[in-house]
Amino acid sequence: MTTNIKDMLPVAWEFVKGSPSRKPNAQLPTVYLKKEDLQRPFHPRLIWFGHSAALLQMDELTILIDPMFGNAPSPVPFIGGKRFGRKLPMEPADFPHIDYVLISHDHYDHLDYNSIRALKTKVGHFIVPLGVGQHLRRWGVKPELITELNWWDEIELQGVKLACTPARHFSGRSMMDRDHTLWCSWTIHGKDARIFFCGDSGYGPHFKEIGERYGPFDLTMMECGQYDEKWAAIHMLPEQTVLAHEDVRGDVLLPIHWGSFTLALHDWDDPAKRVTKEAERRGVRITTPLIGESIAIGQGNYPRRRWWEIG
Repeated sequence: MTTNIKDMLPVAWEFVKGSPSRKPNAQLPTVYLKKEDLQRPFHPRLIWFGHSAALLQMDELTILIDPMFGNAPSPVPFIGGKRFGRKLPMEPADFPHIDYVLISHDHYDHLDYNSIRALKTKVGHFIVPLGVGQHLRRWGVKPELITELNWWDEIELQGVKLACTPARHFSGRSMMDRDHTLWCSWTIHGKDARIFFCGDSGYGPHFKEIGERYGPFDLTMMECGQYDEKWAAIHMLPEQTVLAHEDVRGDVLLPIHWGSFTLALHDWDDPAKRVTKEAERRGVRITTPLIGESIAIGQGNYPRRRWWEIG
């Protein structure tokens, strides 16, 4: 990531100046949920909550991934801006029991203090990369409810096989703790579905290695948003998102890490426009659900509406 003053001052000025195109000019279409809507389905399904937060239900388990439900992705709300749609599909307090929570890394837009505090009494177990457990323990999660994994570590969750896999990123929640904890992606293998969750990552050869070890996948959740040529080493460009999906041997691509916050200089809908165009060019199956909309994995009917074209 280029961090010298000459390169970063213009970027900082653009963030301060702001741009109307970096936020939607209308309310985003959202599916609002009730607790009964999360009753475990017969077939595997996933619900995207915007950015990288998602709820996966498979093999009689409910798994919550990167549950960031806060209004701002930083400790200082005016940096990074506020959530586009202030109303979530479901408030953390309304969630039913969650069997497992997976965290990819400790950045504020993936690990949120208030979200964890609101959810912790509903969660059976937290599974995180090395070092991230320190945050959870400090926030009141019991140590026996936390498992920390290194890259390529594997664990079985009541019949579902989980692997902690590499990502090309970094970590830290302050100026003093950069890279003190690990970051990762996750593979999730059940009886009826195989899922890959990218976390945050730049494009690299690790995707092919993950595909060789754990692919193919029925659904991939691939980072697509908050990118710039200056930090392409840690956040993929949309065209690379499609390549990474192909590398891990994915069937259907779900682009994530967009649709909720402004953390880069591109237009808010640029990720959706570019990734769908590239997927179509390469003949890749892609799904673009509304925030809060259920995806039935492996059932053939995947949402494809261009809902970001809201005027």
